[in-house]
Amino acid sequence: MNVVIKPLENDLHFIENVQKFLFNQIQKEFGWGYVPEWHQDIIKMNKYYINPKNNNFFVAFNAKNDEIIATIGLRGYDKNFEEFTNKYTKDKTASIWRLFVLDEYRRCGLASKMFNVAENFANSCGYDDIYLHTHKTLNGALEFWSKMGFVVIRDSCDELETVHMDKKINGFEIDAIHSSFNYAVEF
Repeated sequence: MNVVIKPLENDLHFIENVQKFLFNQIQKEFGWGYVPEWHQDIIKMNKYYINPKNNNFFVAFNAKNDEIIATIGLRGYDKNFEEFTNKYTKDKTASIWRLFVLDEYRRCGLASKMFNVAENFANSCGYDDIYLHTHKTLNGALEFWSKMGFVVIRDSCDELETVHMDKKINGFEIDAIHSSFNYAVEF
């Protein structure tokens, strides 16, 4: 399978296709649609990912048919969790958002590659660490992020089963950003 990974551009058609993909994935994984307080970054992708210099959103396509098959966003930490008030800053901490991979493309290294691209971008922007939150209800999420080097810093024990994690960036070239690559497995 040939996969092409591109940064999101300020192109209305491109943005609309990414938004559709994201809301489909959110519906599938969580069982809900648009929730304004949780999905402003999807509605305003220019504000959150395209316009800020040290933010980005990467999209993976199946090169044979241009289908969107995976996404990941990275932006300066901008949450206001009280427990992290003095721990993270927008200038030194990146945060990961919206890593989704279509079911039929899972378990072949694509999520790892998407994260490597985002982590390399974070490194090139001078971030010191990366924050994310995930949910214990997402199949394989905690295991995946742990394999990527993240550690649990807080289990919220809330109704969404939210777990907060972070990782220090080593400050060296992690993996060159490639616009395309091939897997050994054909689908």
